[in-house]
Amino acid sequence: MKSSSSFSILSIVFVLLLSFHCPVTSAENHAGSADARHEDFLQCLSLHSENTSSVSKVIYTQKNSSYSSVLESSIQNFRFLTPNTPKPLVIVTPLHVSHIQATIKCSQKHGLEIRIRSGGHDFEGLSYLSPVPFVIVDLINLSSITVDAEEKTAWVQSGATLSQLYYRIAEKSKTLGFPAGSCPTVGIGGHFSGGGYGVMLRKFGLAADNIVDAQIIDVKGRLLDRISMGEELFWAIRGGGGGSFGVVVAWKLKLVTVPSTVTTFTVLRTLERNATKIIHKWQYVASKLTDDLYVDVVLLRTGNSSIEGSTTMTAAFNSLFLGGIDRLLALMQESFPELGLAKEDCTERSWIESVLYYAGFQTGDSLDVLLSRNSSTKGFFKIKSDYAKEPIPENAFQGIYEKFYEKEGQNAFIAFVPYGGRMSKISESAVPFPHRTGYLFKIVYSVGWGEDGASQRHIDWIRRLYSYMTPYVSKNPREAYVNYRDLDIGSNNKGHTSFKQASIWGKKYFKNNFNRLVHVKAMVDPGNFFKHEQSIPPLSSTWKNKEN
Repeated sequence: MKSSSSFSILSIVFVLLLSFHCPVTSAENHAGSADARHEDFLQCLSLHSENTSSVSKVIYTQKNSSYSSVLESSIQNFRFLTPNTPKPLVIVTPLHVSHIQATIKCSQKHGLEIRIRSGGHDFEGLSYLSPVPFVIVDLINLSSITVDAEEKTAWVQSGATLSQLYYRIAEKSKTLGFPAGSCPTVGIGGHFSGGGYGVMLRKFGLAADNIVDAQIIDVKGRLLDRISMGEELFWAIRGGGGGSFGVVVAWKLKLVTVPSTVTTFTVLRTLERNATKIIHKWQYVASKLTDDLYVDVVLLRTGNSSIEGSTTMTAAFNSLFLGGIDRLLALMQESFPELGLAKEDCTERSWIESVLYYAGFQTGDSLDVLLSRNSSTKGFFKIKSDYAKEPIPENAFQGIYEKFYEKEGQNAFIAFVPYGGRMSKISESAVPFPHRTGYLFKIVYSVGWGEDGASQRHIDWIRRLYSYMTPYVSKNPREAYVNYRDLDIGSNNKGHTSFKQASIWGKKYFKNNFNRLVHVKAMVDPGNFFKHEQSIPPLSSTWKNKEN
């Protein structure tokens, strides 16, 4: 097991790792001031909600005493919780579909934008920020989960968290699970909308690969299921990114069968214990291991930076194996003996106990901790992503280490997430998530800091690291993961983007699937009501004229 100091570092790493514009209508185009629109919007909500008495319980205005606590409750990144951060005119926490339908109708009528939030883990705050007057639809109250163990399916509403889903599955079966992320407080809605990956991706693919139905409220306020929405829209919402096509209120999942016993390990190797050579070897074997075995690597700086010569780089090798220790040890000895895995490094658990482990909880913690929405990893941070199709040369790691030894690298990490297995057997166009065959691993860069005044130098640091990695990652395009939103990519940070700019990040996130997403958007939301700085734009004459 981990030492206590390593545990605290790695628990944060786990949570951060495995957990995610078109032209806006200006305020001047709408009659009346923001205050007047605000009052008109509230009256409209009351008028169009089926249950007037209940709608009053789910509306929070800036005059409401609970407004700040509701707004801040699920904001994970303190970069977007400053006095200068734009605040919504209204927060709506719907109790049922009619509240969302009324919010869509009234926002359209009174010229307000909508931001849709399920867990608040959006790395650029796009689920709860807008540069123009806006409303947040916070799905926190829509969090019911119904598991059918016999059918091996589950319906889960978008406001539920990943750990709540896992808890409810384990309540019904010890041998059913679901292949999604490890961060316990990530909201279902955003996670599934961007594809959603976790430590079983090599065995079962993404969360989006295992979704068989959904319910969405479209721009016209209609509640649609898979049949009524059509296969094109159903395709788009399973990985096309959140906030572009409507409000997905629930998902039907195909659960997967897991063994009664799984095995986990975390093995730490420093530079002094051949970390570089072991990581180099990992690049060649991790994507070729049996599908039952997942081994990632997290690289970070450790030691006391105030004591000269005491810091080093540490590689944490973290694994979930869908089986017992004896078979795992045999497989590792055959395929990856360089790691030197020993029996005492490994722990057999149930699958739900492995969820606790990867979420960073202590051994022996009650499963009830999975029901909490409280996050222990809130702070200032910036995250970027890459994909590798070839191993990074061993001598290139020295440049990475040099970056980490800089002052800003103290609370940073790089994670390498292995692909192969089931991920290589699914077509790039099966869902919008395209990073499949030919990828060795995903790369995640993260840096954190303690105060707003330090934000820019840490963001500059991670940009330098990202720039250094350019020769070693995918090219034409240099790809990225949509659930790790990154406004450095093709955005101008002014609340809108041109279609040409959208194509830049669109190709990085979705490759050729971007074109299909654009056409789906044009079919279901041609007026581009559902939008944010990196939402899917509709290919329309308006856009074409703007590009000419």
